[in-house]
Order: sequence, then structure tokens, then C-alpha cells
Amino acid sequence: MVDRSRVGYAFVPQSPQHAIDLVERAERAGLDTVWSIMRAVGLDSLTMYAAAAMRTERIRLGTAIVPAFTRHPLGMMTQIEVLEALAPGRLRLGIGTAHAATMVNVYHFDFSRPLSQLREYLEVLLPLLATGEVHMKGDFYEVDATIPKPLATPVLVSALRAPAFALAAEMAGGALAWLCPPSYLRTVALPAMESAAAAAGRVRPPLIAHSPVVVSTDRAKAFATAKQQLAFYAAAPFYARMFKDAGHPLDDNGGITDGLLDELLVWGTAEQIADQLRMRLASGVDEIYPSMLTCENHRAEEDQLLEILANL
Repeated sequence: MVDRSRVGYAFVPQSPQHAIDLVERAERAGLDTVWSIMRAVGLDSLTMYAAAAMRTERIRLGTAIVPAFTRHPLGMMTQIEVLEALAPGRLRLGIGTAHAATMVNVYHFDFSRPLSQLREYLEVLLPLLATGEVHMKGDFYEVDATIPKPLATPVLVSALRAPAFALAAEMAGGALAWLCPPSYLRTVALPAMESAAAAAGRVRPPLIAHSPVVVSTDRAKAFATAKQQLAFYAAAPFYARMFKDAGHPLDDNGGITDGLLDELLVWGTAEQIADQLRMRLASGVDEIYPSMLTCENHRAEEDQLLEILANL
């Protein structure tokens, strides 16, 4: 049996009602953590979690991620305070830079130094959480703030390339990898985290790995579903570079290859899906947070995957 705390479930909220219902169903199924995926102009995960916290008792509420630059770090802190009051010790705050296209084309932010800005964001948020007070002046933020009491909320950082994995290991409570093949996590992510943690004099924090899942025994259907629903990532240059670095460059039409899906995608019978997820956990990562790619019936397939995860 797998330690329950090492397995979560990542989902894109279809509506606030779906998010609240999903969190309740995941808790009833016995899952340890849910991870809400938030688009830069999508439904706000922390607001929905405030409602879900009132309907649940123990399940941990993770964000994968809240796009950090859409709100000031002190604004983020005000939301953390609410969640910690409603669900003490249950929030796992994942933040990240989000996508350049969204930040530039939608928000029209300066996105020339995203990792430097994220570092400063952490330099505001982490001391405030740890001590209840922060005073700093940097290139992006200048703050002088106190809160009534420190909070122990873990802050995790989304990571795709080695520098982001290093930042997560140096400063944060862990790294959230998205769509990274297991071989890439072993050869790029983990070494970068180990080196950065050692240089900072800390123990390496957890590496939490995403696994896309299709609940189907039909390989052709599973692959077609994945190629369609992951096309957005293939069109993003930084994901394309990561796939290439992992040994799986895009095909001549800019699409995801079968070779990438052979390594990345989890599909099959319930037993086969469970076995593949156990293999992911045995590959060196500390936790996994699978998400579902829907073939036909979202609710039925979601319930089936929740059962598989709960029974690992």
C-alpha cells in the first residue's frame, strides 16, 4: 500500500459547484489532497476552497497553481489567513509565474524576469508566514507589513526547467512539476533540487509530480484524447523546449508524439492505472497528483479515478 499522503488529485474546476462537490467526493473517497488548477483568468481556487472548507473536515486543499502575479503577495496573505481560519493546517499553497502569453497578452505585465519576480514574491510571503512580519524593498515589491500571528502554510513553487526547480528547493516548501516525463524529473529536476538545497543548507523539499490519466483501455482513444487536450501545451514554446530536453521533440506538425505519451500518459484498466502510478512514486518523486483527461463521461470517469487513487 502507498502512503495516502503521497497521492493527490488535480482538477480544473468546471464551476464553483463542481469544485465544492469534487472536494467533498474526494474526501469521502479517502483521498489526502486535492489540487485545484487555476487559469490566469479562471475561477479563483482560494475563494472556492473557502466554501469547500465549510463542507469538509480533513482533506488538504492544494493549489496547482495560483498564478502569483495576478495578486500582490500581501493580497495573497489576506486570502491565506481566511483559509487557515476556516481549515487550519489544510491549505497547501502552490504558486508560480504562469504562462508568458497570458501574463503579456492578457494582463500586459512585464514578463522579462519572471523567476526574479517570483523570488521577490517569496521574499515577501515566506517571512510573513514564518514570523508574522516583513520589511523589504526590491525591484518588484516594497512592503512593510505585520499580521496578528505567524502561519505555517506550506508554499510550493511550480517548476518546468532547472532554474525553477532550484528556486523551489532553495526557498519554498516543494516543487510542483507539470507534464514532465519521469525521466526528465530524474535527470533534470531532482539533481537541480538536490544541488540547490545543499547550497542553501536545507534538506531537499518534496518534488510533487503530475501524471495525466485517461480512464480507458483503448490505447488509440487514450492517445487521441491526450493529444487533443494537451495541444495547448505543445503550442507553448517553453513546454516544447522541455519536451525536447526530455528526449521527445514535437512532431513535424508541432504535435505531441506517441513516444512522449508512452512515457508520460497513464491509461488502462483500474489495476494497470494503479500499477503505473505506483511506478511513478517509485521513480524518485515524493508525491504525485494525477489529473484526468476526459474521454466520454466526465463524472463517471472522475469517480472511477478517485476510487483508484484512494485504493492505491
